[in-house]
Amino acid sequence: MDFEAEIKKIQERNKKVELDKAWETSKTRKVAIAVLTYLVMVSVMYSLGMDRPFIGAIIPTLGFMLSTFSLGFIKEFWKRY
Repeated sequence: MDFEAEIKKIQERNKKVELDKAWETSKTRKVAIAVLTYLVMVSVMYSLGMDRPFIGAIIPTLGFMLSTFSLGFIKEFWKRY
């Protein structure tokens, strides 16, 4: 068994996992999803003939943004119980 090769393989996997985690928590990802949410909602509201779709689409976008807050105190409570 080649231990050096195994260690190298594990290190490469760890780098990938760290990058994936960094992406999941990045502001770039959150902003991109918020922009896409807004654009999709404007399109849906416009196609349904709703009044002021550019204003109405702000509500689901804000909902998404609120859902991305970490809420540290709730997380700490959850970890304890």
